[in-house]
Amino acid sequence: MFKKVLLLLLAFAGYFTAFAQVDSSHIRISLLTCSPGDEEIYEVFGHTGVRIVDSVHHTDNVYNYGTFSYGPDFEMQFMRGKLLYSLSVEPFNVFMDEYIQAKRSVEEQVFLMDWKKKEQINYFLDWNAEPENRNYKYDFFFDNCATRIRDIFQRPEVFGKKFHYGQALPIGKSLSFRDIINIYFYGNHWTRLGVNILLGSKIDKQMTNSDIMFLPDYLRDGLGDALVDGKKIATSPALILPGNKASTAGINEAFLLTSLIALLTIAGLSLYRFRVLGNIMSSLLLFVTGALGCLILVMWFATDHQGCSNNFNILWCLPLNIVIAFYKPKGAGRYALIAMFLILISFLLHLFKIQALIPEFIPLLLALLFVYGMIYRRSQIKHPVKK
Repeated sequence: MFKKVLLLLLAFAGYFTAFAQVDSSHIRISLLTCSPGDEEIYEVFGHTGVRIVDSVHHTDNVYNYGTFSYGPDFEMQFMRGKLLYSLSVEPFNVFMDEYIQAKRSVEEQVFLMDWKKKEQINYFLDWNAEPENRNYKYDFFFDNCATRIRDIFQRPEVFGKKFHYGQALPIGKSLSFRDIINIYFYGNHWTRLGVNILLGSKIDKQMTNSDIMFLPDYLRDGLGDALVDGKKIATSPALILPGNKASTAGINEAFLLTSLIALLTIAGLSLYRFRVLGNIMSSLLLFVTGALGCLILVMWFATDHQGCSNNFNILWCLPLNIVIAFYKPKGAGRYALIAMFLILISFLLHLFKIQALIPEFIPLLLALLFVYGMIYRRSQIKHPVKK
């Protein structure tokens, strides 16, 4: 009798031990991937968040690393690279309202891991959401809403070195940060032009598989095939909110404008009857490129934007062009020769893939060569000596 009771107790103990090892936390964690929008520039690359459903506490929240405060100094903080983003926690239905109204799709991937790992992720996110821990200095390429989530799984208390992301970088393709953002800017040519002028050579390096997951779409792809000890840790993406189809690219108005500027400048400098037009266009082109050169220097040296450093567009956006646009000093011919040489270096940097040159810039560079050529030519004309 005693043996039967003992065996029964052992059986119950084994049952409760096994039950305790089941996901007793009742936590369900998933990754939300939101499609790109076209209303604001920060919507162009999509968004991501972590959803945690707790059936015991009856909560359904989204941890969102993309929260920022739009205050009166927003533009200045953004320009200086000192804009603080934060991790916020909001109910799932509140998070989804924005995407329902904007008609942007949302996909969900449920994490496949034991309850201990789920609780560790939940604990870390709760700690990170505390007022003293929630803020971080945002960097679009290297520290954003996607990279913050990307790095959670490789933390020592979660999976550490056992965790391996799947292939997110397209196989057989060599892509730089500039390549990929230009793909996302396919429909906004003006923004793409402005961004490419201000971004330096640092974003022209070839991305690794980890690098490309700075974008939500590629974080989704990398997580979908991620493994720990040969086992998948997330389901395939499931569409939980359908959205509108992406819009078409449309006419590249930026390229048409730069081509028109180049055509008018070259025609004005080449044809005597249009010399007034040539002078006006030359001064305008020199002034605009000079102003852009000043802005490039500010973004390079006076801000914390990592992507704006080592910007070799300064070779053709010469700040001194602001002066040359209205005043041609005695050494203007020598200045023009140096400027033409720097433009040729810009082409070489493009050929050697040190810094990419987008098509919209090429007409401007050709026009600048004509402008500098004319300045040099005029400097060589010897005026007759009065007797």
